[in-house]
Amino acid sequence: MKVYITRKLPEIAEKHLKANKLDVSSFKYDRAISKKELIKNAKDADALITLLSDKIDKEIIDNLPKCKVIANYAVGYNNIDTVYAKSKNIVVTNTPDILTDSTADLAMAILLTCSRRIIEGETYVRAGKFDGWKPNLLLGYEFRNKTFGIIGAGRIGQATAVRAKAFGMKIIYYNRSQKENFEKEQNAKKVSLNQLLKTSDFISVHLPLTPQTFHLLNKENLKLLKKNAIIINTARGEVVDENELIKLLKTNKIYAAGFDVYENEPAINKELLKLKNVLVLPHIGSATIEARNAMAKLVADNVISVLKHKKGVTPV
Repeated sequence: MKVYITRKLPEIAEKHLKANKLDVSSFKYDRAISKKELIKNAKDADALITLLSDKIDKEIIDNLPKCKVIANYAVGYNNIDTVYAKSKNIVVTNTPDILTDSTADLAMAILLTCSRRIIEGETYVRAGKFDGWKPNLLLGYEFRNKTFGIIGAGRIGQATAVRAKAFGMKIIYYNRSQKENFEKEQNAKKVSLNQLLKTSDFISVHLPLTPQTFHLLNKENLKLLKKNAIIINTARGEVVDENELIKLLKTNKIYAAGFDVYENEPAINKELLKLKNVLVLPHIGSATIEARNAMAKLVADNVISVLKHKKGVTPV
């Protein structure tokens, strides 16, 4: 049986698939595959391994007559028409749990970078401007005794909160359901979204993209942010109305923001690139050797399991 991979992955994926007697091929260019290329290359595939950037819609699914599984190399799967895939008896899988620590680590790295103005300081030194210690040079904010607001208390949100608590922060969270164990372990308090935005010094977004979460942070509620607030997003760019947040950043109505994801990714709003109080990263939340290798192993395991046993390891 044939497996097609839309972009080169860590070699553990291909090795694992081939060890299980599967015929593996992948897109040979280091760029996103086009719809036309994907349909042409994968038309006879029994399994398709995709990235979050691959939009797997009805047209593509209709052109995969032999496909039994679409294994997404990501936690999210909003790039796949899962309802239509199910109607075609195609199993869709993802890679949950694996990138929790890597993404939570990055969230804290972004927050530290924004709060302590790390990029400004590094640029200052490289420009040859550093001529000695100064009492008021690049003052930022400490973490201890600050209020840390988590929007979305799933695995990654909770892991980020654990790290924030270790820095001495008070934890509040907004989530559809109450997380009693999380509350007990981290002394966290569930609050409304508006209350979180009003009272948090630092805010970290950890929600999946759904019709309900699109622009959850919008013109009306972003105005509630404190002037010293820092907001970071390592989840999905579309959860935040980027244009409205940019307006606040431009007028210094909030302190800073850090982005690893964007509303129109991979396109980035040019206004973000002009702002000194903004950190922009190229979607590297899971970019550790450990996480990416484990993700590659899991997508391969999902493909093998569906093709051999008609059941995914981590079906969505």
